[in-house]
Amino acid sequence: MFLVEGNKIICELFNSNFKIKEILSTDPQKLDRTDIPITHISENELKKISFLQNPKDSVAVCWLNEEKVFEDKNIQLVLDGIQDPGNLGTIIRLADWFGIEQIICSEDTVDFYNPKVIMASMGSFTRVNIVYTNLVEYLSKTENINIGTDMEGENIYTFQKPEKINLILGNEGNGMRPETEKLLQKSISVPRFGKSQSTESLNVSMAAGIILGQLFSK
Repeated sequence: MFLVEGNKIICELFNSNFKIKEILSTDPQKLDRTDIPITHISENELKKISFLQNPKDSVAVCWLNEEKVFEDKNIQLVLDGIQDPGNLGTIIRLADWFGIEQIICSEDTVDFYNPKVIMASMGSFTRVNIVYTNLVEYLSKTENINIGTDMEGENIYTFQKPEKINLILGNEGNGMRPETEKLLQKSISVPRFGKSQSTESLNVSMAAGIILGQLFSK
């Protein structure tokens, strides 16, 4: 099982495929559900079970979803070794915003059931199919065009978007691993307009937002 914190995100679960076992809440009336067991707890008890420094109003205990079957979608995000839960949560939220239905993760990408991922995604995890698989195996067989980010890649502002895309984002410190890089068909970059040389790169979720914004503008 996994935890979801805060009424705003818990309410997203009601219209999703996730099953809630129980809810522990300091104000059960706000949730007003008869089909789910809700236990009234004190703020002190909430602090003891929450992962947050300043916990919200409720915590839901949910069942993990079973292993998902997946097939290629026209535009997908592929994550190669993303480690920071905040980055993964933000990327899930971006995918939801742009209507991307699926994110494919390498087996060593941070677990999307991590409480920080759930919190950063702000409920978007309920609408995006997130699967973990062997990336080399998957990228070798996919019919989508494998596109990666590279400082020497084609300028994103002039790049012509293929119809079917896997946008691959690599690890925060090391980028994508060599065996993934070998399977790229195209490389793109976000050009730097600032003159300072000390900014080496963009945060991975920030880069994803810029690239998706540009891809969808065409």
